[in-house]
Amino acid sequence: QVQLVESGGGLAQPGGSLTLSCAASRGFFSINALGWYRQAPGKERELVALITSVTNYADSVKGRFTISRDNAKNTVYLQMNSLKPEDTAVYYCNLRGKITPRSSPMDYWGKGTLVTVSS
Repeated sequence: QVQLVESGGGLAQPGGSLTLSCAASRGFFSINALGWYRQAPGKERELVALITSVTNYADSVKGRFTISRDNAKNTVYLQMNSLKPEDTAVYYCNLRGKITPRSSPMDYWGKGTLVTVSS
């Protein structure tokens, strides 16, 4: 059983910063993608940042958010700067990968961490 555990959410003021972390409970044979998604109240879940062979960001966070990974720690990070009230959402990490060479790629999700941006 693979678990992804997010941390680092909380309350931030507009213009402030937060760093989210997502740690996997085990290593993987291969990882196809690592990503952060978010879901604001009353809205659908949307992609925020994704690492595959390249790194992609939603237009709304380009230049403000940075996704990174630490393979040794099985952890992916999301550095969020210049936060805006519209960044308020539950943030979820996602990992798509193979546990063994013969297993099929699967998607794993964390339970989410709440980020609130308010003065």
